[in-house]
Formats: sequence, structure tokens, C-alpha cells
Amino acid sequence: MTQEHLRDIDMGEEPVKTMSMNPKKFMLWLAIASITMMFAGWTSGYLVRKAEGNWHEFDLPNIFLYSTGVLVVSSVFMHLAVKAAKKDNFNTLKIAISITFAFGMAFLFMQWYGFSDLVKNQLHFSGSDVASSWIYIFVGIHGLHIISGLIVLLFSLVSSFRLSINSNNLTRIQLCATYWHFLDGLWLYLFFFLYFNR
Repeated sequence: MTQEHLRDIDMGEEPVKTMSMNPKKFMLWLAIASITMMFAGWTSGYLVRKAEGNWHEFDLPNIFLYSTGVLVVSSVFMHLAVKAAKKDNFNTLKIAISITFAFGMAFLFMQWYGFSDLVKNQLHFSGSDVASSWIYIFVGIHGLHIISGLIVLLFSLVSSFRLSINSNNLTRIQLCATYWHFLDGLWLYLFFFLYFNR
């Protein structure tokens, strides 16, 4: 023990505590920051291209509005799942996270159905129709991230039925909830961005 530490003890001072973050949470926040920057860059590019003219105005499929509501509800149940885990309420945890997963799958299916609506309305992914191509990029890439979120959810779902998620072991479900809420917020941003910038 160094003389400095001995002096601190003699003076009744407690050692300074250092702040630390779970490495998995740190990596998740790095990923979220990267995804945010990516979509921010794309939405900026969208506005620049629209300002250049020769822009085909479009209407978003109505099902995108309904899928937005489904995703918001899924986030509510994700929040309830975390609260249940903190209280070791395992039955509520299993029900809430199962509903979250089911609504996530429903959202993904509805987005796919929205793509078929775009095709029916002659909005294709092509170099000649830049406006509709952006829709496919935004919705498609977000959909891929939803798939990754569903995989994370599936691991948490299995863990909840194995009772390995509890008040003393919350890291997995907290990571899952953070990522899922982020994907929810990202879709809300994309939906309203496209709706008001058609």
C-alpha cells in the first residue's frame, strides 16, 4: 500500500470510485450510434436528392401506419417484461416477452405486405424512380435490423422460460429492451420523415 493510500485512510477519506459500464452495453451503444449516423446520412441524402427536382411524389401504404402501431405496442410489452424481471414475476415476464416477439413478427410481416402494395402502385426499386427506391432502402434496411432484434428477443424469450432472467441477472433483457426500443424509435422517425417529405 502506498504512502498516499495510507494518508487517505488516516484522514478518513474513501478511495475515489471509478465509473464503469458493462462491455456488452458499451458495444450495444456503439452499434446504436453507428446505425443512427447511417440513417441520418441517408435521410440527409434523401432531402438533397429531392431538392434537385425530378421527384416522383408518392403515398405510403396504409399498412405502414398500422405496423407502426403494432411496433409501439410491442415496445410497451417489452417495457413490462423488464419490469417483471426486476420483480422476479416470471409468469408476467414470459407472457410480456412472448407478446413482444409475436408483435415483432407481425410488424415484419406487415412491412413485407407494404412492399407488395408499393409494387401494385407501380413504385419499384429502380434507377428511374429514385423516390420509391429510397422507400425500399429505408424500410428494407430497418427490416433487416428488426430481424436482428427478433433474434435477440428469441434468446431472451428462451432465457425467460429457463428462468435465467431474474432480478439478479438483468443484463440480457436490458440489452434486448434497449435495442428493441431503439428500433421502435428509429421506425417512428423514418415513418414520419417519409410521410412529411414525400
